[in-house]
This record gives sequence, C-alpha cells and structure tokens, in this order.
Amino acid sequence: MTIKEKQQEIVEEFAFLDDWEQKYEYIIDLGKELKGLPDEKKTDSNLIKGCQSKVWIDAEFSDGKLFFNADSDGILPKGIVSLLVSIYSGHSTQEILDSDFQFISDIGLQEFLSPSRANGLMAMTKQIKFYAVAYQLKK
Repeated sequence: MTIKEKQQEIVEEFAFLDDWEQKYEYIIDLGKELKGLPDEKKTDSNLIKGCQSKVWIDAEFSDGKLFFNADSDGILPKGIVSLLVSIYSGHSTQEILDSDFQFISDIGLQEFLSPSRANGLMAMTKQIKFYAVAYQLKK
C-alpha cells in the first residue's frame, strides 16, 4: 500500500468518528498498539525537539526502505507518533520525500491539538523527512 493510500485510509477512518472525544480515544488506542522502543534507543539523538512530552523516533534502513519505530512518555503523543509510523514505515526514502502531510489537515488533527502539541506534531513530521534525506544521502 502506498503512503497516499495509507493516508486516505486514515482520513476515511476518522470520518466515521462522530466527535473529537472518539477521535482522541482512537489516537490513544493507536498508541497502545505501538511496540515502543527499548531503553537503549531512547537517546538524545532520537528525541524529538519541540514536543511537550518526550517522543523518540528511530529509523533503520533495510532493503531500500526506511522502517520507523517510536515511543513517547505521553499517551496522546504516543498515539500521534504511532499514526505517523504506521503511514511512513516500510517505504523508500524517495516515497517519503515525495509525500505530504495533507492528511493531518484533512482529519482536523492540528485544530484539535493545543499549540504546543501542534508544534510537537510538526517536529515529528520534520524528523521523518530528515531521516529520509539522511538515508537517501547514504545510498
């Protein structure tokens, strides 16, 4: 499944939820499914700067694709980063670089978040793109 198809699937899933309380619960449930990171991966180099909570994103490059894993000490940020990991993990660096984050606006996520959480979300998306650039340069 392409990144665009995954994003569209998320947009459709959110459309079925009636209000932000249900959407909030859905995001938290996504975080509960995230396998998390071992303590040795919770380093300053994997820590996302600009998040209200601690959020770590790690990436590994294998067979021409980037695979992300993440964790957070907050339930909502863990759900948000889980959403991003589910969309972008397992794709080529070029696919990630060619993608956009329009789905975030489409589901209304930025409007739902406080300004500091919205800043954290933007920092997470920038880190995903940064990993794609960094690993593309290593090729």
